This record gives sequence, C-alpha cells and structure tokens, in this order.
Amino acid sequence: MTNFGTLEFVLDRYAKQWCWKISGTRAVNMVSKMIPRGWYGDKPNEVIISDNDENIKKLKMINDRYPFDILSKSVWKRKIIPLTIKKRVTPKIEKLSQILPSKQFRGELLDFQREGLDFLMKSSGNALLADEMGLGKTVQTLAYLSKEKNAFPALVIAPLVTLTNWQREIEKFLKKKSRNGKIIDSKTPSSVMIRNGKLNDIGEYDFYIINYELLHKRLPDLLKLNISAVICDEVQHLRSKTTQKYSAVKKLAAKKDVKYRVGLSGTPIYNRGSEIWPIVDILKPGLLGSFKEFCEYFCYVNEKGKAIVLENKRDSLRNQLTKHVMLRRKKSDVLKELKDKVRHAEVIASDEKFYKSELDKIWKKLEEEQKYAQTAFDKSASYHRAIESERQAAGLAKLRHVTNFVNDIMEIEESVVVFCHHRAIHDLLHQNLAKYNPASIIGGQSDKHRDNEITRFQKGETKLMVAGLRAGNVGINLTNASYVIFAELDWSPAIHRQAEDRLHRIGQKNTVFAYYLVGNGTLDEHVSDILLDKTFEIDAILDAKTESFENKERAKLILAQIHDKIKPTNQ
Repeated sequence: MTNFGTLEFVLDRYAKQWCWKISGTRAVNMVSKMIPRGWYGDKPNEVIISDNDENIKKLKMINDRYPFDILSKSVWKRKIIPLTIKKRVTPKIEKLSQILPSKQFRGELLDFQREGLDFLMKSSGNALLADEMGLGKTVQTLAYLSKEKNAFPALVIAPLVTLTNWQREIEKFLKKKSRNGKIIDSKTPSSVMIRNGKLNDIGEYDFYIINYELLHKRLPDLLKLNISAVICDEVQHLRSKTTQKYSAVKKLAAKKDVKYRVGLSGTPIYNRGSEIWPIVDILKPGLLGSFKEFCEYFCYVNEKGKAIVLENKRDSLRNQLTKHVMLRRKKSDVLKELKDKVRHAEVIASDEKFYKSELDKIWKKLEEEQKYAQTAFDKSASYHRAIESERQAAGLAKLRHVTNFVNDIMEIEESVVVFCHHRAIHDLLHQNLAKYNPASIIGGQSDKHRDNEITRFQKGETKLMVAGLRAGNVGINLTNASYVIFAELDWSPAIHRQAEDRLHRIGQKNTVFAYYLVGNGTLDEHVSDILLDKTFEIDAILDAKTESFENKERAKLILAQIHDKIKPTNQ
C-alpha cells in the first residue's frame, strides 16, 4: 500500500529526547489508535511517540501490514533486530546447583567447578565456559563428558602447546568405560594426538586431539569419524570467520553426529567485542542473529573498518551471553584464598637517539616499498612490517632500563617471569641476565625442553624465567613467581591477561604484581593507550563491572617498599 505515511527518528525539541515521528493522515490515525499515549507534533498530520521497546513492537506490527516510508532506515533496522533475535533464543539456563561428577571421573571438584558441571549439563553441551584462567576449565569439561551419555568419541581442538596437557589430564581424571557401560578403574580412555598433516586413516579412539593450524589439512579424515563432541580449547582462535580453521570447525560442529559443542577460554574476546559472534555462531547458531544483524544492532564501525560494540549495548550483549550460552566466573569471586593481582604501567627511560635513528631507517624503507608496491595487499603488508619493526625498535631502545628494572626486583630474591615478544629481545635479555641462569620459553622448542625449563623454574632451581609472550601465555603453570614483567607490549589485552594468569591461579600463595614497562617516547605509549581502550570494551561485555587497567597507588607503594629493600645493598 502506498502513501500510508512516513516514519522518522527525530530529536524532540521539547522533551530533548530521541523519538519517532509519524507523518501522514492514515498513519497518524492508525498509530493514535494503537499507541494512545503518543503526543502530537506541530502539524495536524504528525504524531510523536516515545522510543521504547513496546512502541517499536506496535510500530513493527503496523509496518508489517501497512508499510511506512521509513526515513531513518539504519536506526529502524537496529531497533527491530532484537525482536528477530529473541525468536531464535534458546531457553534460559536455570539457576545452577553443585552436582557430583560420574563414577567415570577420578578426583574431586571444587564447589564452583561442580556448578560449572551443572551449567554444561543444563546447556546440553552447547556452551561457552569462560571462567578466568586457572579455574580448571579442562577438568570441568572432562567431568561433563564423563557424565553425558554418548559423548565419545570426542574431538579436542587446542593450541599446539596444550595438546600434551590435554592427554595428561585425560589420563589423570578419567577411567575407561567399556562398550557395555562398565567402568574399568585400572584403565584410561584411549586418545591420539594428531601431529601431522598427512591424510590417512586415524583409527578408533575415545579422544582425538589436534591443534588449530593442522585442522583444515586433516578435515577430510575427521569428517569420516563418528564424533559426538567437539571441544574447542582457547576458542578465541575462532574469532575470525574468514580463516581456514574457523571454516573447518564450522563444518565439524554442523555434523549430524555431533551432539555437544563446548568452547573454553578465559579470554574469548581478544581485541574487540564483535569477535564473540563467530564463536557463539558455532556453539549456538542463530543466537545473535546473522553477523550483519549483530553488527547493525550492537556495533558501530570505526575509521579502520572494525566493528566496535556500542557502549550502551555492552550490557545487553553480556546479558544475552550469560542467559543463554556463557558461564564466566572470576577468581576473585570463587577463590577467596587467592590473593590479589596488582597491575601497573611503569614508564621507563629509553635510548631516544637510537630509537629515532631506527625509525628513520624503517620509514625510509617503507616509503620505498610503498612506491614500488603493485597491489593493495603489498602496500598493506609493507606497512605492517614497518609497524612490527618499530615495535622491536621500541623494545631495543628500552632494553638497558628493562634489565635494570629486573635486576632491582631480583635483588630482593623474588622469583620473576619476564615476557617479551621478539626473539632478538628474548636472546638479549637472556644474555644480559645470564648471572641468574634464567629458564627460557620461546617458540620452536620441543615439548620436552619446554617442560624441563618449566620444571626447573617451578622447583626453584632458578628464580628467573624469560618467556615469549605468545609461547608462554597458555598451558603452563608458573606459580613459583609472584612478579611478572612485560618487557614488550602486545596489541591485545588477552595476551597479557593470559600471561599474568600463568602466575595468578590455583596454587599461588602470594599477591601477583604485573608491571608493564612503557618506553618513554616510543611506540609503547600508543600501544598502552590502545590496550586501555580495548580492556574497557572487553570487561564491559564479559563482566558485570569494569576494572581499572592498573592499580596505580597500590603498585607505587609496593615499588617504594622494593626500593627501600634495595637501597641498603647499594650503599
């Protein structure tokens, strides 16, 4: 039907609120009948009504029968999308109880872990377990698989460095169950780690364990298996829907035989809130609508083309997640015996002359590469290489001062973990701090060497660990230390939090102090600002309250105490 009337989102000059203005005689008559509390506009054929959910529902009912000429189309789409989403929502997860694991499970669960088991049972295994790091997500998942009927065979997809740990935990916590249902105490479920990309018959096992990078290569073999459960550890690896690993998991999770889909991560959002959509769409397809619908309702697009969750929509998104798919507990809520974590950004000196000299070289090289770049991809790639080079230059410029900072902490005989990003920085730190015989974790090490270095540190054979940010941020326990120092900064808050929580977890007896060393006058200052912005968005979505990035006053007090201890030894 044409010429029914117009619908426009306007700022009412009297009420000073955004409202809906309906124009046209027929439209005004219809709206006045269905929404009698609307107030009339300046003209006889206008009516203005409040912007609320109830009014939007009624406007949608009218529009479905008698279409408006909608003048504010983008706003209208954002407003009605929740109505569409709500139709697809699965039943709300009920209040949790502390339930007991099955007889197939070895060991005991803590009270909050038993509630986590109940959550997985009530969500029918299609869930995101987002407990903070160190709360036993692996154990809760194994307890769930042992309790659920017909959960085997199960496919565990995890980062490469955690595959061995998954196999150990399976052997530690699960008993073998025969085909007739009999529990065999002396045996454990069969498992296989898939470590190469060669296509061949895998065989029959209770557990198949594979890393994300290998997944798409072995997809044809995995699709042939009668997998019942898909477990995605560190599920933030699936935050981009354009990757091969995402596509592979999507196909596996969509198989008819797959009844249970569980995602595990203490940091499901790495950088921006919109990264949660691909993850949820695997675990519970349709819960947040299509990606387009999700973005139109929850997000705005920044100058770089990134979808950022609107501040006034973060609570709403969190509510959708916690009601229907996500369980998240913070250590401060469930581990009362665990002491605090104190985070502080410490600005330190840097070699300004060296840094500027390196920048000149980097940007001169970039200028040349941009001049001769033949495609947009080439231009983008050369730009990102330049940024990475500048990050390393920032690390080198402050290296001497980082070394001094670490030495100050070590002088009071505290165990310390130092994280860095670049191999060159790692090697130089190892060299500069050689007197402490530091343990070392860096990419490319064998599992055996890595485990030996962790053991050496945890047993107190050395009081210093130098670790790569991405190599040492998952799958390890470093509770023998209470000081963590970031010699270099990453763009993602999740990377830092995972690293912090190698120390701040079950088994830690002391307050953990995390120091972010920001090189004065370097790229670090920009990166730290970005970290702050991202942290605020992530915390608002995942947690009911946002935390300050750093505990400045408390950290300064601790630093003063450290310096007081050091001074006598220097005099």
